[in-house]
Amino acid sequence: MARNRRLILSPPSEVWDLLSDGRRYGEWVTGTRHVLAADAHWPQVGARLRVRVGVGPLTLDDTCVVRICEPGRRLELEARAHPFGAARIAMNLIPWGDSTLFILDWHPLRGPGTRMHGLPVDYVVAVRNGMMLTKLSRIAVREHDEAAARAAQDVPG
Repeated sequence: MARNRRLILSPPSEVWDLLSDGRRYGEWVTGTRHVLAADAHWPQVGARLRVRVGVGPLTLDDTCVVRICEPGRRLELEARAHPFGAARIAMNLIPWGDSTLFILDWHPLRGPGTRMHGLPVDYVVAVRNGMMLTKLSRIAVREHDEAAARAAQDVPG
């Protein structure tokens, strides 16, 4: 299993807004070329997100299915990428003052990934997921700052 943590300087509600918009996953999920389709009821349990992932000329289509959703707090996905199998991706948002402690766990469920599970694979996944959390954090903070600036302009002074 690979586990990453990141303190995001935005409240959990704003980070959750990013997670609950399936069309935006391509902005922050490392390796995603683009979102092919997102169910209208994303991120409710059973909703699907289809994405094209890849590096260089190598691409494949991946499907993520929501397995657990606790709005504003927890989202667990099963990512399936044929022929590589499936993985559990668990995202937990913990309020930390005015910020969010984001915990991301990745664990292979089925397929060849379960046999390759261990230090080298977990390290590569942890690096990838760290890059992903950096992107997510930058987007969340940028949007938080933009919203604060708009709100400040609306305050009579």
